[in-house]
Amino acid sequence: MKTIGVVGAGVMGVGVAQSAAQAGFDVILLDVDDAILAKAMSEIRSNLRFHAMLDPAAPRVDVKQVLTRITTTRDPALLARADFVVENVVEKWEVKRSVYEQIDRICPPHCMFAVNTSAISITRVGALTGRAAKVVGMHFMNPVPLKDTVEVIRGFHTSDGTIAAAGAFLARMGKRAVVVKDSPGFVSNRVLMLTINEAVNLVQEGVAEPADVDRIFESCFGHKMGPLATGDLIGLDTILLSLEVLQDSFGDPKFRPSTLLKQMVDAGLHGRKSGRGFFSYGTELPLSADLSR
Repeated sequence: MKTIGVVGAGVMGVGVAQSAAQAGFDVILLDVDDAILAKAMSEIRSNLRFHAMLDPAAPRVDVKQVLTRITTTRDPALLARADFVVENVVEKWEVKRSVYEQIDRICPPHCMFAVNTSAISITRVGALTGRAAKVVGMHFMNPVPLKDTVEVIRGFHTSDGTIAAAGAFLARMGKRAVVVKDSPGFVSNRVLMLTINEAVNLVQEGVAEPADVDRIFESCFGHKMGPLATGDLIGLDTILLSLEVLQDSFGDPKFRPSTLLKQMVDAGLHGRKSGRGFFSYGTELPLSADLSR
């Protein structure tokens, strides 16, 4: 395994591309927009320099060398060189279907596909391709370079060889694989999405301010980050899409997204990536006052 294709240069794609390049892989970073690709490379450059400053004791990273391993492109045909592809597009079935129908025609027969998803069925994705045994779920956590564990999902047809290759790929990046079976939301998001959604409901009902909701989880349970700050980090638009997938998959009203969550996504308050969510990032105005109106 030498060349890794990374489809989608958003928050997760940036993290996967950086981690793979740091591990010595050649990376083909694919997106539909040149501006997004340019921003991705700028973010990777900044991340590498920032992490070096943050932890002087960490092994030295040759930023220039890491960046030269990453090729950015809008042309899917370059994935013909890939040995392993990690897909990171939006959590919408129509979008993922289009991606896999395309890359299945382009990538060589030995190439394996990793679906970086928080809720969509790996078995269903595999059925879109002619290589279902080579399709595996790989749910990275954000920020990818700083998280050492990845939820790996075995689809109905995923082979033992694919699971082993996925584990080896992650190990080379210094990450551990925890293998689970294919089920909507898997383990992490089936629990986490409910927690975040219920925390949003508490704010909506005026039970507590966002900071106080999170403080209880951080101080009482030792969580590094409360559910609302976690939602901001993941992206509230992604949280909403994941809840909709879970509700559709299980037909259970417990996954019904909070009205406030829908309003915030419609208003463009997506969390860290938009500068504002339940908390403010880069502005002085706290959002708690806005949310109470």
